[in-house]
Amino acid sequence: MIVLQPIETEQYLKFIARKDTATHLTLRDEQDNTVVEIASDYVVEEIYLSTNVILDLKENRFYNLTIYDNNEIVYRDKVFCTSQINYSINNGEYTQNETNNDYITL
Repeated sequence: MIVLQPIETEQYLKFIARKDTATHLTLRDEQDNTVVEIASDYVVEEIYLSTNVILDLKENRFYNLTIYDNNEIVYRDKVFCTSQINYSINNGEYTQNETNNDYITL
């Protein structure tokens, strides 16, 4: 999962794609099912493809990211938009199992 911020400036995406070329990306908002297509330039960095894109993202929403090379899908991922700098999906969610450590020996 990729975590991005709800800002109106360029954001850096770096990913491992199936090919070393790409032409455009689509971003589908899971809440209202709108799709945005963005053409972008992609750069090969060792085994990664990277790009800088300006995205119109809304706080606390999930998006489906699909990157294409013409009509062929080369990468898919889920995007979460948050303004938290060090976001963790498990933040505040951990619950410890309670046990009394009773066991039976035979």
